Amino acid sequence: MTTRCGIVLHPAGHTLSPVLHEAAYVELGLDASFEVWDVRSDAFASRVAELREQGVRQLAVSLPHKESAVALADEVSDAVVAIGAANTLTLTGDGALRADNTDWIGVRATLEAAGPWQGARAVVVGAGGAARAALYALGQLGIEVSIVNRTPARAERLAADLGARVGTLDEPWDLLVQTTPVGMEPESDATAVPADRLRPGATVLDAVYRPLETRLLREAKARGCRALDGLDWLVHQAAEQVRLWSGREPTAAALRGAAEAALRAAAKS
Repeated sequence: MTTRCGIVLHPAGHTLSPVLHEAAYVELGLDASFEVWDVRSDAFASRVAELREQGVRQLAVSLPHKESAVALADEVSDAVVAIGAANTLTLTGDGALRADNTDWIGVRATLEAAGPWQGARAVVVGAGGAARAALYALGQLGIEVSIVNRTPARAERLAADLGARVGTLDEPWDLLVQTTPVGMEPESDATAVPADRLRPGATVLDAVYRPLETRLLREAKARGCRALDGLDWLVHQAAEQVRLWSGREPTAAALRGAAEAALRAAAKS
């Protein structure tokens, strides 16, 4: 029988996950389908229970459910424990529900290709689930991290949880990781970081991938920064999700190609 997988999020209109996962299934010859379930926070637990009962093998979990997903799992990975959020729920062979976090792997893989980073200084903008994953990944890469967030109390809690500190954009940094939705379509004229705070010669990674070149990245290039879009982050975390349930990993290039084609088609429509 066809293996059912999908994503649970709210709202659902922006997601590229079906494109990525279906491209992986084709490449690997997997008999699987990927569905999208738009679920509000108050219905999240009951909907996951229904899907689990129906034998759905894997759920990708996106905003606003990543922290709530942890409590629903029978088993949690070490990364989930450290990060405090899960973006993947997988039904194991014995019927248990396992929570994993592949977001941090997306960050790590994106940055490893642009490294080395040992001893570098980074600033993470934001204090949500994506920021938690980014902080964990940066720690794995040996990067010293500070957090900037418009709500200082949230930044302080995150810093305490992940072993970072609260900082400012005025401090020296080699890498900036923007983890908020600011700049995402249709608000693509917005930016979370003023252009005059960007440091020439540094690297800027924006989690936003729609549009692929955000205002932040345009201004980063103009200031002489290296700009990394959020699509590789998305691609690598999706590839890891497929590996977790199938035991086989698709190639990142194939998934990115499918995503870029989907973005071009959407821009023309």
